[in-house]
Amino acid sequence: MPESNRKRSGLRLLAGIGVVMASATLGAGIGHAQQMAAQTDQAPLQQDKPRKPSSRSVVAAAVAGPNGPASGAAAKPVRRSSVKGPYYVDFRARTAASYGHAFVWYGKTSEKQVEVAGLHPAGDVLPYVLGHLTWVPSETGASYGDLDEQYLTASYRVYLSEADANKVFAYIKHLQATSPLWNAETTNCTAFIGRIANFMGLKAPFHLLKPEEYVNQLREINGGRQTAQLAASDQ
Repeated sequence: MPESNRKRSGLRLLAGIGVVMASATLGAGIGHAQQMAAQTDQAPLQQDKPRKPSSRSVVAAAVAGPNGPASGAAAKPVRRSSVKGPYYVDFRARTAASYGHAFVWYGKTSEKQVEVAGLHPAGDVLPYVLGHLTWVPSETGASYGDLDEQYLTASYRVYLSEADANKVFAYIKHLQATSPLWNAETTNCTAFIGRIANFMGLKAPFHLLKPEEYVNQLREINGGRQTAQLAASDQ
């Protein structure tokens, strides 16, 4: 065989081997690329699957409830107050032509009828105006709007045992009988219900507040407690 033919045959053989190797390499690359693509396509599906929460997450969610995240303080057990008594005093505020009025409801939880006590000027507009300058005759029962829920702006109800209720209710009636005068700055409606709160063992805010603000602060400074018990000296 001539030398030139041998060289051509050798070149063809090398070219064939190169094609085979290139095809094998290309096939492996394509297979690897397809595998990577499949993994990439499956990744979002795997991420979309919800992960099972850990037991710690479940406990935290149960403690937090629907309104907010869990915290160490929220997880602590809450001390419950004593059992609510069958009697109550409800410190209330309502709207009025001026800055409102504060008064109390009191009675028994099983009865619809309530007693109302509150200090206000006797009469109409003139006594009210004069009461900002001097003392004017007062009334201590229900006034217009005290029994209407639509005028209510604040309420703080505190429960009592029967024994304590008898003493508190007697004190309210005594306070009504011994409060003949009203004055906007001294003997006003908030000062009146504050004296009742003090007798029940509650803290009372400064009396020169609007009735709604007074009742809300009364609840706040007493920690929102729902029961009251008279001191041993009052028993």
